[in-house]
Amino acid sequence: MEKTRLTLQTALEEFMGNRNVHYQPPASIKLKYPCILYEMSRINQIPADNRTYLKYKEYTLTIIHSDADSTLPDDILDTFEMIAFDRTYRADGLYHDVFTIIW
Repeated sequence: MEKTRLTLQTALEEFMGNRNVHYQPPASIKLKYPCILYEMSRINQIPADNRTYLKYKEYTLTIIHSDADSTLPDDILDTFEMIAFDRTYRADGLYHDVFTIIW
């Protein structure tokens, strides 16, 4: 299976069990919590023979939820490979857990 942004979208929707997964959502969208927001953060290239030998994309995922004891952060780490926890913060009474995933 080729790993595209759409396959990541599908995998995240399956993880959440709903469609509350948004790629670079506009400010006008009304979010339902818990949800995942994600965006591409970089494209890594590994060169060989003056060409790109290997290329992969990194995405920043933010899980937004209202439950301080939510299992979503642990669950996503257990579900996906090549994912790392970056940080957590609270804003507007909601918890934001930020991850980097290589897809």
